[in-house]
Amino acid sequence: MLSVFWGENRLEAEKAVKRALGTDYEVFEGENLTVADLPSIFQGTSLFGAEKRQILLKELGENKEVWEKISDYLQTDHDVVIWESKLDKRSVVYKAMQTAGVQMQEFPARANPDAKVVFNILDMALRNGPQAVKMVEKIELEQDSYMFFGLLASQGIKKLEYRSGTREKQLLKALADLDMQMKTTSVEPWLLLKSFLLSVSQL
Repeated sequence: MLSVFWGENRLEAEKAVKRALGTDYEVFEGENLTVADLPSIFQGTSLFGAEKRQILLKELGENKEVWEKISDYLQTDHDVVIWESKLDKRSVVYKAMQTAGVQMQEFPARANPDAKVVFNILDMALRNGPQAVKMVEKIELEQDSYMFFGLLASQGIKKLEYRSGTREKQLLKALADLDMQMKTTSVEPWLLLKSFLLSVSQL
């Protein structure tokens, strides 16, 4: 099966690649390929004898000669993902993919969170965690989770500067723990953020 992912949100696109291919797959850079390589990629068998291969093709669009031939290989028994930074929806190749029913998904850049919105969510979390989570669920699909956390942390620091009480210090420690979790665990960032917001009211 062939899939095509593109867009500026590389983090989400990378997650989609791993969902489609797992963690063990072959990688080919578009700039290093020739048209003669395509039959072995889309139709060839693995050197290790596996019937189905998992293959990632990166930035094929940068190699015009190869890109224009992709239309000849839209049907494959292997799991193949084409990952592009951008895709011209007016191109003949794109239209051929649409006609062939190729799975295609765009990952556009997410908006920067509004500082005021984040401040309101944190304030709500200090009073009512479940309500704060509902506020997050209204914006999470359009926002970048890591930028949201960055603003959340800055709001926590401001609260400590304004009033250096026990609760403010506990809030900052909880944010530091959340920061470590977001950097070291495979749990979805928004799930970690929601869990944090639910616990804040108990500080």
